[in-house]
Amino acid sequence: MQITVRQAASYFGVDEDTVRRWITERDLPVHRIMERQHLNAIEVWEWAVERGVPVSRRLFEDARRSPDAVPPLWALLESGGVHRDVAGDDKTSTLASMVSLIPLPAGEDRGHMLAILEAREAMGSTGIGDGIAIPHVRNPILLHVGKPQVSLFLLRHPVNFDSVDGLPVHAIFLVVSTTVPVHLRILAQLAYALRDPGLRELMQRQAGTEEILARIRELEPPPAASPSGAKR
Repeated sequence: MQITVRQAASYFGVDEDTVRRWITERDLPVHRIMERQHLNAIEVWEWAVERGVPVSRRLFEDARRSPDAVPPLWALLESGGVHRDVAGDDKTSTLASMVSLIPLPAGEDRGHMLAILEAREAMGSTGIGDGIAIPHVRNPILLHVGKPQVSLFLLRHPVNFDSVDGLPVHAIFLVVSTTVPVHLRILAQLAYALRDPGLRELMQRQAGTEEILARIRELEPPPAASPSGAKR
C-alpha cells in the first residue's frame, strides 16, 4: 500500500516537515511517482521498528484493507509449515537450517536463497523485537511457486539477531511470495497478527501447531461490509 507524506505524518503523529526530515536525514524509504513522494506502508513499518519510532496501529489496519487479495495468514502458514526445534547457534547457522526445511519446488536453489538472506541480515537486523524476526521484509523473496506461503520457525535455542530491543530471537517468519503486492499484503497481515500478546505468548512457549493456527484464525476479522461512505 502506497501512502503520501501527509498520511505517513498522520500514522506517526508528527507534522509533514518531520517526515520529510526523516526522509532526508534518517533514511526513511521514499519513492517518486508522477513527481510526487510516496512511501510504502510496509517499508514505513520496518523503518519505524528498526529505529524504535512509534507508529499508529491504523497503518496495519489500512494496509490489510488494500485490494491485493491473498489467502488468510493461517492458510499461508499451513502451506509453509510450522517448524520446531530448528537448530542454530548464530544467525548464519539458523538461516541455513531454515532454508533446509522450507518447502520449495524441485530445482529451486536453496544455496542462493541462503545467500540472499545472509546479505539482507548484513544490511541490518530483521529482528523486530520481542524475540521475533522476519527476514527479507523490504526486498521480497519471489519464487515460481503456485501460491504464496509463510513458514514459522521455532528455534531450539534463542539466537542473538541484534534485534531492536536487544532480546534474542526464538521465532522467525519467512515469507515466500508470487508478486511484490502479494508480499506487502502478507506482511500487513503478519504485522497485524504479531501485535497480539496471546499469539506472541504461544510462540514463546512453543505451543502446538493447531493451537497457534487457531489463535491466528481468531484474529482474522469477519468479511467487512462495503464501506460506502463510512468514515475512518
